[in-house]
Amino acid sequence: MTAPSSFPVSEIVASRRPHRKDAARNYDALLAAAREAFAEHGAEASLEDIARRAGVGIGTLYRNFPTRRHLFETVYADDVNTLVEVAQQLADEEPWQALTAWLDRFAGYMVTKRAVREALNDESEIFAACRDSMYAAGGPLLERAQEAGQARRDMDFVDLLRMVAGITATTFDDDAQRDRVLAIALDGVRVERESSSGRS
Repeated sequence: MTAPSSFPVSEIVASRRPHRKDAARNYDALLAAAREAFAEHGAEASLEDIARRAGVGIGTLYRNFPTRRHLFETVYADDVNTLVEVAQQLADEEPWQALTAWLDRFAGYMVTKRAVREALNDESEIFAACRDSMYAAGGPLLERAQEAGQARRDMDFVDLLRMVAGITATTFDDDAQRDRVLAIALDGVRVERESSSGRS
């Protein structure tokens, strides 16, 4: 299993997080509040509202995140780092279950990505580090499922992510409906093994 420090995004997240416990608590609370606010209001979410949700003053927010862009980048990197960690945790699980569990988390992450894309350039350094880290962590999950004969081989990891991203970009009545549609799409990726009775 690859060590977290080998992923560029993990190094970015570690370098930005405060070391003092009280400062780290405020930092984590602000990230959680920002993630929630971005999901509800997109890129125009109020920084004052984010500070209020986190239970801190606006000065504390600016000490941690001097600019709105810095906050966007940090929330985005933190979400991608979580995807990296989840991929590592799933690396020894049954291949198809590992892949679909990771894709479920990826679908949730797309909510944050849509918000930050309104404020950040896809070619920014932070996006490049996040993209490279996500591919390095998640790509092997698809490869394992393909090698196990559980996922079709005529697609690559980028194809898979684009399919899931397209689904999550659609408006659904609720998360349950989104999950059903995602499951239907993944049925087209899965390869059913032949039964032991020799069925062709």
